[in-house]
Amino acid sequence: MKFYNRENELAELATLYDQASSVGRMTVLTGRRRVGKTLLALESVKNHKHLYLFVSKKAEALLCQEFIEEIRHNFNIPVIGEIRHFRDIFTLLIEISRTEKFTLIVDEFQEFFSINPSVYSELQGLWDRNKATSKLNLIFIGSVHSLMYRIFQDAKEPLFGRADRIMILKPFSIKSIFTVISDHGYTDMQTLFNVYAITGGLPKYIELLAENNALPRQQLMDFIFRQYSPFLTEGKNLLIEEFGRDYGTYFSILELIAAGKTARSEIESILEIHTGAYLSKLEGEYALIDRHKPIDAKPGSRLQKYFIRDNFLNFWFRFIYRNLSAVETGNFAYIREIVERDYATWSGRILERFFHELYAASGNYNRIGSYWERGNKNEIDLVAVNDIKKVIVIAEIKVNKSRINLVELEKKAKNLVTDYQGYKFDFRALSVDDAKLLLNA
Repeated sequence: MKFYNRENELAELATLYDQASSVGRMTVLTGRRRVGKTLLALESVKNHKHLYLFVSKKAEALLCQEFIEEIRHNFNIPVIGEIRHFRDIFTLLIEISRTEKFTLIVDEFQEFFSINPSVYSELQGLWDRNKATSKLNLIFIGSVHSLMYRIFQDAKEPLFGRADRIMILKPFSIKSIFTVISDHGYTDMQTLFNVYAITGGLPKYIELLAENNALPRQQLMDFIFRQYSPFLTEGKNLLIEEFGRDYGTYFSILELIAAGKTARSEIESILEIHTGAYLSKLEGEYALIDRHKPIDAKPGSRLQKYFIRDNFLNFWFRFIYRNLSAVETGNFAYIREIVERDYATWSGRILERFFHELYAASGNYNRIGSYWERGNKNEIDLVAVNDIKKVIVIAEIKVNKSRINLVELEKKAKNLVTDYQGYKFDFRALSVDDAKLLLNA
């Protein structure tokens, strides 16, 4: 798949590269796996001198042997003696950068926690002493959110405050997803929504589907639910390293949220444990879930629901992890039956997120959310507010638009209308095909 999007990120990386002509620059590039961090970094340096080092899980001395070969291949310098520590590799590269500007990309940087955690303090000392006199454009890439956060944003850690930029790479926007699938011959809104719902805009997943002619829903499901599908073990592969030994409890919580148990009380009544600490870590340290409050909720309001930020993980926990026994026995026909039965209900919640993102991307509203009252009464799928123009869009969103009753929607919004005196209200019924107007806006 060709390189798409990322214009803003490429511009920022280009600025940092230019600045490295006079002083060393350090960039942290993070985000979940499959989001395209390595591809972005390599795209940014394709016309510049650069060195790419991948930190695999092996002994430090063996890593250094591998890195020395890369240095010999890229730089015409003699390397004398045996180098067994990364600090010495870094010292050598800093010396090279005093006379030659280049970019050093270190991928999976968090792996030094298990290889040799003293690397971080050693690099801090070397960087502080040499940054001002080097021409090194340094890019650290990492996929384990909790560890990358700890390395660079925990005030107790040695590299805290050293990065000139911390760039968290996000999945493709809906417009970018549409560009990709259009290049493969699909311009209908239903295909766009299904690809968004399953992949969440992650480039690697979209690439896999496109390369296997699996963008339409039927082919997409055929590709996911079959023996040797790369999607079947993906959730486990992504998260076990993050969670460690407690992964079972975290997985159970995420499975329940994906199944629609979005209140803490619902989760605790099923698991029969206190989940406060787990939910807090899932939200903060792991950045996997978020709290969703009514759009007009007061700061201290306890009226809230949890949701999984990542569409693919939402899908994986709802349909794959929840049916792991059938997956392991290869009973994909059984799982497909469940998907056919429940996909409309599950995707209905994702469709709300789809329109929230489209309205946000329009730039016409400063606040976008949903609304409900205590006891889940008077639920409204989308409320988009422009406080300057005093305009509010209130919409109900359904897969089947004919089931939307605008008169009932206006009744649900009675208290909102009362709270926003002087605002003009626009009541709308939205389904997948209405996305086309917003995409072209």
